[in-house]
Amino acid sequence: MENKSVRSVSVFNNELKLKGFNVFQIEEDGNATRIYSRKDFYKICLTTGKSIIHYADRSFEAEGTVLFFGNPHIPYSWETISTRYVGYTCLFSEDFLKLSDRSESLQQSPLFKIGGTPILYITDKQREFLNEIFQKMIEEQQSDYLYKDDLIRNYIHLIIHEALKLEPSENYDQHKNAASRLTSVFLELLERQFPIESADRPLQLKTAQDYANNLSVHVNYLNRAVKEVTGKPTTAHISERIVREARAILQHTDWNIAEIAFALGFEYPTYFNNFFKKQTGTNPKAVRMQDA
Repeated sequence: MENKSVRSVSVFNNELKLKGFNVFQIEEDGNATRIYSRKDFYKICLTTGKSIIHYADRSFEAEGTVLFFGNPHIPYSWETISTRYVGYTCLFSEDFLKLSDRSESLQQSPLFKIGGTPILYITDKQREFLNEIFQKMIEEQQSDYLYKDDLIRNYIHLIIHEALKLEPSENYDQHKNAASRLTSVFLELLERQFPIESADRPLQLKTAQDYANNLSVHVNYLNRAVKEVTGKPTTAHISERIVREARAILQHTDWNIAEIAFALGFEYPTYFNNFFKKQTGTNPKAVRMQDA
């Protein structure tokens, strides 16, 4: 199954996607700490400087050295304030970490879940220790050692365990307009589910309840916030985005209807056909024929 057109991505993203991890030193300007949109990758940052981190519906003003844990399923952004900003970043997929069946999902970890504590202050002594771990990961990444992936996994686990020993920061500010911030988080999380790049990796979040669960809020609260801010219910936003993706797949790939239906989270092609016709007034085959 081949795409008629291939979406362009950077060499960095290609390498990251291929290996499942990438570790690097943050440049002086701090650009590497800002939003990273790859939806498959978790992030750990060790940074020294002054910044404001917006994470889900909260904001955190950090000065000094902090250890940050980013979840690809939870929108966040990073404002660098100080002129000098240094540190390290490690990006990795959950598949790369190869958790055992008995291990909890990273999304349930207190360091990565939305209601958790993803930002921790680090002392100078802790920073020196963590700096060495990041430097060792960089060295291994560049080496030809046959088992370097296993060694890097151990280093990532070591950072996570060191973080679990630390006291989390509670210096958060709630967004002034909770409904507005929650809606912004929902819309950004919705967009992060796309594009669908392979029929073998179908859409995971399909309903308002799915998004509410992922954001650790009650579905009624999410629906009220989204309707209040946008004038449209949560399900309408989800349906519209799925339709846009369906059109893109129909236009730019040769996937058959059954493959498209599965990729977009529909159990049967008839369910997808009925959904698409209800939303657009036409059927998927007609759309594909128009663009042929």
